Amino acid sequence: MNEGAESQERELKFPCEGLDGIRERLIELEAERLNASTFEENLMFDRNAELESSGSLLRLRVDAHGTRLTFKGPASFEGDVKVRLEHEVEVDDAEQARALIESLGYELIRIYQKYREEWQLGGVIIALDHTPIGDFAEFEGEGAEKVAKRCQCDPETAERRNYLQLYTDYRAEHPDAPADMVFP
Repeated sequence: MNEGAESQERELKFPCEGLDGIRERLIELEAERLNASTFEENLMFDRNAELESSGSLLRLRVDAHGTRLTFKGPASFEGDVKVRLEHEVEVDDAEQARALIESLGYELIRIYQKYREEWQLGGVIIALDHTPIGDFAEFEGEGAEKVAKRCQCDPETAERRNYLQLYTDYRAEHPDAPADMVFP
């Protein structure tokens, strides 16, 4: 996505029993590995639950590649593919970005962490995510459904929830889990 650009995110997400199988399939398909697994921390903000209630989110992501501020609008579905408006911009200073967000009245509501490895096949980015609640493969871009099928993922079984929703449901089943989706 172009810096500061508006786009439609097109995504399929699948829970996985480990990431090796999909990684091996990507190698067979001659996908390009964009980066090795890197740690990322995602800070989610809201103000009086207004974003959550509309199905939107405001995220500050910090990883080895830098810091990005992202707004995602409510999700809709085209078949099994999740589609949502996305605005994203790189920022130079995570602490100043957070201060700006909080000065606008938004509060940090949740932190989630993951290790992400990225691949590309055609115009589709494939993210292999290792999280505290399991492994997931995300296919993003035009043709996500076709590439997911080539990786032996059935689009009809795609996960419709985002990581915040997944973790909220996980905590309902595991009441002793920490408030945030973080590694011990």
